[in-house]
Amino acid sequence: MFNGKAHDGTIFKQTICVNPNILILADSGYRGMHKYHANALIPIRHKADIEKLSDDRKLSRKADNKKIASQRMKIEHVIGRVKNFKIVAHKYRNRIKRLLLRFNLFCGIVNFDYVLA
Repeated sequence: MFNGKAHDGTIFKQTICVNPNILILADSGYRGMHKYHANALIPIRHKADIEKLSDDRKLSRKADNKKIASQRMKIEHVIGRVKNFKIVAHKYRNRIKRLLLRFNLFCGIVNFDYVLA
């Protein structure tokens, strides 16, 4: 288990259990994720990263970053809806055995809501 102060990138590096075929959309806080997961899309914003690109890629960088951001926006909205249930926004004070069960229940409610919308 990790405490709440641990960065998501640190947790990812220590518990890599993602299928290599799955595409990961991450923000620029996860720079260097390509070392751990080859199939990751991260916006190119850092000046040193931009200088490594070819001239053609430098021109398309803004459009690529916009596509990644628009896809991530949808994901962030779903995470925000799950946080409305306060199970991940606050300290969980109930039986730890039921945490995953309740979390899956709330995620199912959010998914059901999106199917109906």
